[in-house]
Amino acid sequence: MEDSEEEELLNLTLSVAAGRERKKKGRKRDISNNVNSIIMNSNEGYEGKIFRLLQMRELMLRQDHRRKGVVEDGNGLPLIHLLLSTATSVDERSLGAALESLIDLYQTVSLRGDSVQRVVAYFADGLAARLLTKKSPFYDMLMEEPTCEEEFLAFTDLYRVSPYYQFAHFTANQAILEAYEEEEERNNKALHVIDFDVSYGFQWPSLIQSLSEKATSGNRISLRITGFGNNMKELQETEARLVSFSKGFGNHLVFEFQGLLRGSSRVINLRKRKNETVAVNLVSYLNTLSGSMKVSDTLGFVHSLSPSIVVLVKQEGSRSLKTFLSRFTESLHYFAAMFDSLDDCLPLESTERLRIEKKLLGKEIKSMLNYDMEGVDCPKYERMETWKARMENHGFVGRKISSKCVIQAKLLLKMRTHYYPLQFEEEGGGGFRVSERDEGRVISLGWQNRYLLSVSAWQSL
Repeated sequence: MEDSEEEELLNLTLSVAAGRERKKKGRKRDISNNVNSIIMNSNEGYEGKIFRLLQMRELMLRQDHRRKGVVEDGNGLPLIHLLLSTATSVDERSLGAALESLIDLYQTVSLRGDSVQRVVAYFADGLAARLLTKKSPFYDMLMEEPTCEEEFLAFTDLYRVSPYYQFAHFTANQAILEAYEEEEERNNKALHVIDFDVSYGFQWPSLIQSLSEKATSGNRISLRITGFGNNMKELQETEARLVSFSKGFGNHLVFEFQGLLRGSSRVINLRKRKNETVAVNLVSYLNTLSGSMKVSDTLGFVHSLSPSIVVLVKQEGSRSLKTFLSRFTESLHYFAAMFDSLDDCLPLESTERLRIEKKLLGKEIKSMLNYDMEGVDCPKYERMETWKARMENHGFVGRKISSKCVIQAKLLLKMRTHYYPLQFEEEGGGGFRVSERDEGRVISLGWQNRYLLSVSAWQSL
């Protein structure tokens, strides 16, 4: 695998070098030459040229066109090569070449085009932002954050139409339920879930329902969820939704929710009640941390809680991210698969798809390309071997993923797959796939030949 990755990067370097020597083909429209002339021959300073580029960007993206001959018949390679050439110029701080390539990109991409055009549009924005400093007003324009309401709607859309989050949540919940059942004779019928990123609480209704079905008048079950979030308003709304949902199952399940802000000093109260089963939920949470030290501190704290189970969900990587270009290439592979998978879930003209890509995925792409501008060491998109070693180094041992978890995951994907045939094997055709790995200790969701995220369960040594 490593050899093929090195070969890929070598081919990329050679194609970029060769591409710079080739003359532009005559099939470019006159507007391309005019825009190049306006920007590149301008006597304005660096920021002035960027501003003019962004003006052209707005005009080009508003066209929402699908340019013929660029990604025809699913062949997006020329556009990908141009994007990689742009990334190389940006990394080398070659302003002229970078601006010229960005102009070409913005005349080809579209937020309503095919998956290649769409994903490249957001990568182009991330590269344009990388040319700027954080003090620049144009940086904020490119890196504009969605409002809380916009992000919530986009998250809801993705949760509803794609198996991405549901795969993670249902698999994690099944593993937590099985850990609870293993201790049912000695845990006082009490389960305490500590969720380090409660994210609207969408994960927990299915666990509430499963526990409610087990509870009876003579067998009352207590479920306590401690959820961490970024703001109190979101936590209060999450609590209201979950409490309302739990009331629909009668009073045999005793439900309690406590919302805590991240970094709250009240974490010292997270002590285990007598004999209760403690489950720690790390669904994509480690991906949000800004450095390896914070990850290590978090895992050390989790270990101090002596949980019965820790559920870890990680976005999947395939290589070591030592340079900007390697991180760029890895991110491009990952998000190209995500955008392509959305075509299996939503029609091209869908407003939901546009919202998901703009407010969630596009935001993450731009952030991924620029986090190191602040000197941050980001552990996203790690290989399975990397995060597995990290968990073991912090005193955890992997648990086997049950056959019930695997069957449930396959059924979910079968219900959520639209146009592509569902795959259950490691190799083969396209579409969503489920794979068991690491001798049954990891279960992964993939799109075609690319792993998107993996679920694993752990316990303290």
